[in-house]
Amino acid sequence: MDVRRFRADLHKLAAKACAEDTQEVRTEVFGVADILVNLYRKNLVKINHSALELVCARSLIRQGYEVKVEHKLDRGLVCDVLGTRGDGKLIVEIETGFIPPEEALGPSAFARSRIASKIARYSGFAGEFALGTTPSYVLDIPEFFVRPPRERARGEAEKIKALTDVRYNKPAISVDELMQARLHMVFLIDVDNATTQELDPDTYVRASRTLLDWRRIVQGLNPR
Repeated sequence: MDVRRFRADLHKLAAKACAEDTQEVRTEVFGVADILVNLYRKNLVKINHSALELVCARSLIRQGYEVKVEHKLDRGLVCDVLGTRGDGKLIVEIETGFIPPEEALGPSAFARSRIASKIARYSGFAGEFALGTTPSYVLDIPEFFVRPPRERARGEAEKIKALTDVRYNKPAISVDELMQARLHMVFLIDVDNATTQELDPDTYVRASRTLLDWRRIVQGLNPR
């Protein structure tokens, strides 16, 4: 564990992100960086995930949010980024696309299940919920979560529950939780340029659908 290198990398990223920010914003962003360094000392975070959290946090701080990272929501759930502004709360869960070795033979199903699980589990803890990811990774977001609850069918929720139950069943996600869960925005977090772009879910899903559908067609036509 190289704490010195981790701290140097995050401070370098913070300086880049805040190059044109006020001193108040810079102070808060570097404070977030130091919190992540302390968590790294405890082996609770990694640099790739922390870099995304830091850039996302800076974007929210600039918008007037009070930001916490790796914030405990309940006894078993910790969110990546929590922003509070007035009476409103925003949770951002970072998705890097990491696939654990035990899921190497079903990476697409695992990723889709994890995304559905995150939306269902976290969105109830805040007025708004967002997924954050890199521009180089395509989130496979079920369109179910983009539509208002009144436009959803329980049959759709049951299919998503069957998907999440395979990997996220302690506790299992209920159909009612899925029916009420909502994705409000997607953050594209560009660590290279230390910037964040906010997209509404409809726009993101439409943009990603062509690529994801093409990938499924290729997988079906060309099994290996």
